[in-house]
Amino acid sequence: MKKKFLIVNANYYKEISRGLLKSAINLLPKSSKVKIINVTGVFEIPVTISKNIKKFDGFIALGCVIKGQTPHFDFISNSSTYAIMQLSINSKKPIGNGIITCLNMKQAIARKKKGAEAANAVMSVLSQK
Repeated sequence: MKKKFLIVNANYYKEISRGLLKSAINLLPKSSKVKIINVTGVFEIPVTISKNIKKFDGFIALGCVIKGQTPHFDFISNSSTYAIMQLSINSKKPIGNGIITCLNMKQAIARKKKGAEAANAVMSVLSQK
């Protein structure tokens, strides 16, 4: 049976999100159905997944948060991670967390292939018996 995946891609940092997205797509089976929804920022990912939770077998959350001068980084990182975890547990569906949190753009560029790890996590959970 073909698996259906939703990738929710926060494209605030376009270069980073393109890398995350490419690495995630390249890891998914070619026979699967993949839908991509782009959102403005990481904070919009959980609600987008929630709205689509019954339509797909697995989800991949992609985005990047870079630490700035204010605590905003901590609030966004913590709340989005917690919301994604709760959605996954409550729905009993895998959500790969490919949201990278970095101190600067250099770190983000070096980690833009982390989308593949999120995709791999989803595939691993779906293959469980």
